[in-house]
Amino acid sequence: MSGSPVKRQRMENALDQLKQVTTVVADTGDFHAIDEYKPQDATTNPSLILAAAQMPAYQELVEEAVAYGRKLGGSQEEQITNAIDKLFVLFGAEILKKIPGRVSTEVDARLSFDKDAMVARARRLIELYKEAGISKERILIKLSSTWEGIQAGKELEERHGIRCNMTLLFSFAQAVACAEAGVTLISPFVGRILDWHVANTDKKSYEPQEDPGVRSVTKIYNYYKKFGYKTIVMGASFRNTGEIKALAGCDFLTISPQLLGELVKDHSKLAPALSAKAAQASDLEKIELDEKAFRWLHNEDRMAVEKLSDGIRRFAADAVKLERMLRERMFSAENGK
Repeated sequence: MSGSPVKRQRMENALDQLKQVTTVVADTGDFHAIDEYKPQDATTNPSLILAAAQMPAYQELVEEAVAYGRKLGGSQEEQITNAIDKLFVLFGAEILKKIPGRVSTEVDARLSFDKDAMVARARRLIELYKEAGISKERILIKLSSTWEGIQAGKELEERHGIRCNMTLLFSFAQAVACAEAGVTLISPFVGRILDWHVANTDKKSYEPQEDPGVRSVTKIYNYYKKFGYKTIVMGASFRNTGEIKALAGCDFLTISPQLLGELVKDHSKLAPALSAKAAQASDLEKIELDEKAFRWLHNEDRMAVEKLSDGIRRFAADAVKLERMLRERMFSAENGK
């Protein structure tokens, strides 16, 4: 390779530098946006799928999902549920054509407090991927990080070999419980924690290293590395590139196409902020959590309680909007509306 390392470093953009220390994941349902940034993995959620399903470019997928729901028959509700599951899998399958790694597909947030229903829905999604010729090794099932969601993740991993991505994670209690459950990956949120602090405290701006979302993920990363947990830490929900750069070195970071684009244009030097070696020097102590201890510790964190509830409500609301959209496609014509 020509040129000095120093010169080469200067020419590299922040995204390329980040990829040297962190696995970069694209956070989008718009798979046409993925090509440009060459991520390893991709994540979706009900809000991202709802946005993509309204774009003209993806109407063929919506029509295919509608046809699938109709073909399986049953009540209107059953047909819509089957169409939504199929739509999530169709988007996931298209995304997998563009990335070498895994895609995360989310279980309906309205099941967040029903362990058995989450397990059943996750297994159904994996079955649909299998029908599409896609192995479960390329899928992460996203579950809300409620106590019930974490136990669903434990069962899916241990009994069914289905890898899980625990989302809507805001508290240290959630992170510890996920590690003890042995799930594959967690998605601790950064930007939504910042949002809460800006809305609920007198401090309205933060330097990246002082950002409460950055500090939360840093603490979780250090705890996992210090005590040898294999669960991958994937920072999520970013509001700016400063937060991303302050978490360089984290196992994975899932980033929206807009912020990926900003990193490409940024040619400043990026230094790793997190490392397994530094984590060993942290003063964190190991804690054990049963259900009672988990609920208490999580409840002590007002931000996490409010943001978990809010996140579930938001994803549930977008699931309802997606159902409404599919209901109109599937049944309005026959109802003469």
